[in-house]
Amino acid sequence: MNMEIILGQNKSIEAHYKGHVIRTDQPAIAGGDNTAPAPFDLFLASIGTCAGYYVKMFCDQRGIPTQGIRLEQIMHKNPDTRMISEIEIQIHLPYDFPMQYKDALINAANACAVKKHIATAPVFKVNTFIS
Repeated sequence: MNMEIILGQNKSIEAHYKGHVIRTDQPAIAGGDNTAPAPFDLFLASIGTCAGYYVKMFCDQRGIPTQGIRLEQIMHKNPDTRMISEIEIQIHLPYDFPMQYKDALINAANACAVKKHIATAPVFKVNTFIS
């Protein structure tokens, strides 16, 4: 499983993966042109959208309408390290959601593959090659 990363103009970077081009840039304050999300923003979005996918699949498999269901991801920052110390995902349900599924829905969101990879972090290796 390989992904090709292409360095673009100014601060823009592209990832080519599985037939898709994922563009990133930096905000203007960081010297970028703000033409796309920053890589860290995509990282954070991948957590919430992954949890959302698992919530949607849970509901779809049970015939539960997903209209009115939304997730809110709240990032809590450690003021000392300036890093995110906690990520909270709130699942907002409509009044007619079958409450007997509430805990199972939380379990579904917790099954997110992105979250699991963060919890069991891979080993990172960076190498250089002359080509």
